[in-house]
Amino acid sequence: MINFRNTKFIKSTKTLEDAPKGRLPEILIVGRSNAGKSSLINALVDNKNLAFTSSKPGHTRLLNYYSVDEKFYLVDAPGYGYAKGGIDLDALFGEMMSNYLDNNLYLKCALLLMDSRREFNDNDIQMIDVFKEDKTPFIVILTKADKLNQKEKSKAIKFIESQDIKKYLFTSISDSKSIIRLRKEIEELL
Repeated sequence: MINFRNTKFIKSTKTLEDAPKGRLPEILIVGRSNAGKSSLINALVDNKNLAFTSSKPGHTRLLNYYSVDEKFYLVDAPGYGYAKGGIDLDALFGEMMSNYLDNNLYLKCALLLMDSRREFNDNDIQMIDVFKEDKTPFIVILTKADKLNQKEKSKAIKFIESQDIKKYLFTSISDSKSIIRLRKEIEELL
């Protein structure tokens, strides 16, 4: 059993070569800049101050490694689909992800976070395609599900099914049962 509360920030890196020494299995968390990655990390590890949350998207620009109970790393990737101050974050994201995904023997699964209230866009579909092409196991995590009505939830499911996605979970940081389900999924992956 993994004690998710026993989580600490280890380091931020730009490349896989700079990953923490003493490698552990990795679970990558990736998604659009406003998908709620930091909030979900904080809920997952039951520490609202571990990952920095911002009202402005595009804050994360490096791969952030968190050691979870010294059993695996949660790796928080920068968000995609946002440019700030003339910086093309999508280009930086693409280069960083290519470096991270290529021949990463420690990556067990990617959690692709999507805000369940938003329309899925080309960037989301490209990310799904990258994981499929690289044969990277992934789970789509539909965040902020507590804010959905039944029609919106059905629309999200229809999109997921149209993309031939094998695994997906609806989550909300205010729904402890969905967070517990996600923890169990991670434990099974490892």
